[in-house]
Parts: sequence; C-alpha cells; structure tokens
Amino acid sequence: MREVNAKVPGTWLVDGAVHGEVVRLDEALSFWGGFDAATGRIIDQSHPQHGTSLAGKVVAMPGSRGSSGTPGVLGEAIRRGTGPAAMIITKADINLVAGALTAQALYDTTCPILLVDTDTFAELPDRMDMP
Repeated sequence: MREVNAKVPGTWLVDGAVHGEVVRLDEALSFWGGFDAATGRIIDQSHPQHGTSLAGKVVAMPGSRGSSGTPGVLGEAIRRGTGPAAMIITKADINLVAGALTAQALYDTTCPILLVDTDTFAELPDRMDMP
C-alpha cells in the first residue's frame, strides 16, 4: 500500500484536509440516479464499481456525469455522513463543487475537492493524509 503524507499537486476547488482510503473509479459517476445518498453506494448497474461504498472515502474519479441534481444528492450524502470524505478529480465540475459547498454552508461539513492532472491522478496512493 502506498501512503502519502505530503501535498499532492493540484488546485483546490473546495479546500480542506484529506484523510482516508482512496477509492478509484474507472469512470465518471452520475450522483443523480447512480448513487444512493442513504447508503453511500454506487447503484448505477452499468458502472464498473457498482455496489462500492463511497462513504467516508477519498473518491478519485475522472469527474461526474450528469445533471443539475448532483449537488442535491451529494450535499445530502455529505450531510448524512454517507458521502465521500473528499474527492480528487481530473476535470473541474461545477455540480460537484456546488454540492460540497452547499453541505459546507448549510451543515458545516466539509468534502474537499482537489483537481489534478492525469499524471498525478495515475500516481495517487492507496491512502492519503493531507492536512
């Protein structure tokens, strides 16, 4: 298992500390219809990581697919504690940022989002500890 205790190069879209196990998604995820905010699991039957829990994990994914419903679903999952602890993405996504910022503003919970390039993404460790 590769661990990192240093900064990963990138741009913070939502600032914060990143701690925990990294779950890598092979494809973008639609939070609206592809993720269950009550359980924290991927429910999209066609997603390669169908059934995987994202609750409390550092979710590394290319980005999200989809809709303007993403901020509501993601914000609710963060509020419930079933959402990601943090996200690392390779494509900036306003819907993910809106969901994380909404949860931060309304519920005082944080889900940092770090934008990285594809080379950095490919080298992410299995566990992260970035204060």
